[in-house]
Amino acid sequence: MPPTTGPFRTVELHTGGEPVRIVVDGLPPIPGATILEKRRYAREHLDDVRRALMAEPRGHADMYGVWPVAPDLPDADLAVLFTHNEGFSTMCGHATIALGRWAVEEGLVPVPPAGPDGVARAPVRLQAPCGPVEVVVDVVGGRVGDVRFRSVPAFAAALDVVLEVAGLGAVRVDVGYGGAFYALVGAEALGVELGTTPLATVVDRATAVTTAASAAVALEHPDAVDLAYLYGTIVVDVPDEVAPEVSRNVCVFADRQVDRSPTGSGVTARTAVRHARGAVDAGEVRRFESLTGASFTAEVVATHAPGERAPDGVPAVTVEVGGRAHRTGTAEFVLEDDDPLRGGFLLR
Repeated sequence: MPPTTGPFRTVELHTGGEPVRIVVDGLPPIPGATILEKRRYAREHLDDVRRALMAEPRGHADMYGVWPVAPDLPDADLAVLFTHNEGFSTMCGHATIALGRWAVEEGLVPVPPAGPDGVARAPVRLQAPCGPVEVVVDVVGGRVGDVRFRSVPAFAAALDVVLEVAGLGAVRVDVGYGGAFYALVGAEALGVELGTTPLATVVDRATAVTTAASAAVALEHPDAVDLAYLYGTIVVDVPDEVAPEVSRNVCVFADRQVDRSPTGSGVTARTAVRHARGAVDAGEVRRFESLTGASFTAEVVATHAPGERAPDGVPAVTVEVGGRAHRTGTAEFVLEDDDPLRGGFLLR
């Protein structure tokens, strides 16, 4: 159990129903020359703080959080670590959208004059563990509207991999990278229907895919070995060799955590896989929905030569993802030293 620390002040938002808990005060110092060093330090020395703020009684099994830290890129406006029920991730699109709103509303970045269409577009340079992410926040009449971010180079890591999945047999998956690696699998291949099949069944089968893919697919990223791990599985309504105008998916990541949003880094990975398959061209906008009905847009806005921020011989793309975040409140949390449950717990 963690020592008495805090109090922790937070700003609470959600993006498409997925929570974002930004810890604005109370965190201990997080040393490190780079953001990945800070992530390692937090994982090794501050995991008790993460657990206390993510788990019950202050959170729940599907809580998501953000820790602002000092950036090491000279042109970054802010840098963050992302937290969830299992640890610290490398990228989070839904949290990035919420951070764009928060940065503007807190005055961390200036808002330029509105353009002829009445929209002021405020740029936010965010440093995530996976690299720099360019964010643009629409401000209309002083209120934040849509937020868009441009991903780090995204790519198809593996296509048409046949896995032997416990309880399911042979299952074909793709693996894409959008700041984090995901296995992408069709709902039909798992014998489920999104929105109809009980969610617990979807989670069980997606988790089995993650286990099989983690064991069978070797992942690499040229920037850092810290990035080369499978974050989770995204179950899609239609496989990504086709690219309808609107698609639905559900992402199961970390320790069986379910994303309520369409998953920003996930739709980035899906779009990279679609582009690698020739199913979508640069400039074509597609919409992705989650089980809550929330939607993100995604579009390839740049292509990169093979090996540019991707493994040797692998072409990459920059994907722009758009969505909207909403505030839910603020909070102040304490950890009393005589509370036997102050370190947090999870009951599913």
